[in-house]
Amino acid sequence: MTTGFELRETSGKGEGIFATKSFKVGDIVMTGVIEKMLNGNHSHASQVGENEYALHAGLIIKVNHSCGPNCGISINVTGAHDFVAMNDISVNEEITFDYAMRNYKIDYFPVKCMCGSIKCRDKVTGWQGLSSEKKREYEGFVALYLLEIDKAGYSQDIK
Repeated sequence: MTTGFELRETSGKGEGIFATKSFKVGDIVMTGVIEKMLNGNHSHASQVGENEYALHAGLIIKVNHSCGPNCGISINVTGAHDFVAMNDISVNEEITFDYAMRNYKIDYFPVKCMCGSIKCRDKVTGWQGLSSEKKREYEGFVALYLLEIDKAGYSQDIK
């Protein structure tokens, strides 16, 4: 069975996931499977609820952040994150997503974002740190609990 992606070295960012086949807008690029629930947030944790975090199995944890991603998030029936193509993805293109599409708050990455996108925000932020314009741009490609937290006017710190 061919998955359509593989782990490779990236230019200046360590490892990353690259497409081995083409994907069209709306295609599921990677299917998420939760390996285990976690007690808190860290660099490989995916937020799966207001104060719930999980570690995904397989190569999905190797997908790099980009402020100009080609994939977004869709929650599957198991509660895990699938990556869905936001635009067409070519063979050999790195598969990326914005970490803000899954985590409300992020405070464990270097001061300077290294994504290299022309849309780079200069810092890896969570959903809470995105502009209203960026949130609208990501509509349909983010974890729904982030929208619910925003709608509720959440004022406490997410752990």
